[in-house]
Amino acid sequence: MKTNFIRERLRRGQPVIGSFLGLQSPNVAELMAHAGFDFLVIETEHNALDSAEVEHILMAVSGTETVPMVRIPSASQVFIQRALDMGAMGIVVPSVRTPEEALAIVSATRYPPQGTRSWGPLRASGYTFDNEDHFNRANDNILVTLIIETKEAVENIEAIARVPGIDVLYLGPWDLCLSLGLNPLHQPHPEVEQAVEQMLAAGKAGAAAVGIGSSTPDQVRQRLAKGLTYITYGPDYSLMTAAARAGIEAFRAET
Repeated sequence: MKTNFIRERLRRGQPVIGSFLGLQSPNVAELMAHAGFDFLVIETEHNALDSAEVEHILMAVSGTETVPMVRIPSASQVFIQRALDMGAMGIVVPSVRTPEEALAIVSATRYPPQGTRSWGPLRASGYTFDNEDHFNRANDNILVTLIIETKEAVENIEAIARVPGIDVLYLGPWDLCLSLGLNPLHQPHPEVEQAVEQMLAAGKAGAAAVGIGSSTPDQVRQRLAKGLTYITYGPDYSLMTAAARAGIEAFRAET
């Protein structure tokens, strides 16, 4: 089983950069991996990907050093198990609100006696050729990221961060805005910035890394300067949109 170097770096306090894959394309995923992202998160909450398509994208990334992860649709144990059995080395879980939910999520990623994960890692175990190594190392090799995107989650952030096995607290600013009654189109909001500060304090106390998205190189620098260590840049379609818009605007300005 490959070692999840993302988990190791974050535990040492070292920053990592990744992106979300929303375009449903193995080719785009492979391109992004070759670009040098430390990790890539396959989006399955907000698009039409089915399990077979997710597996194809995981295969596209597996030929590189990039760590593949899946943003699952919900905290259901079935979704967690399926993503890991297909070969994801981490999960990103939306709408986590309580420490009890966080504990159940971690448990679903661990084989007994540490957790409740069922056995059946076909692709993850090299189609059974790697069964022994996979079983011995999987529990210490899966990265668990929780998306903090509700008022309740922010209120519970200290307790959530203290749950053993939670690696990353990742801010979902748009849904957090909606949860707080704010317009997400008019960001930044002081309330969201305060949530980031609370997450940083909770993460430090609970040994969890804290992450947030970035859409420009300047934002990447600002996030790092603030002490965030799990940085995403993108997603893939935003990077394409920005590049397309810049070229078209340059052309229109000259014609």
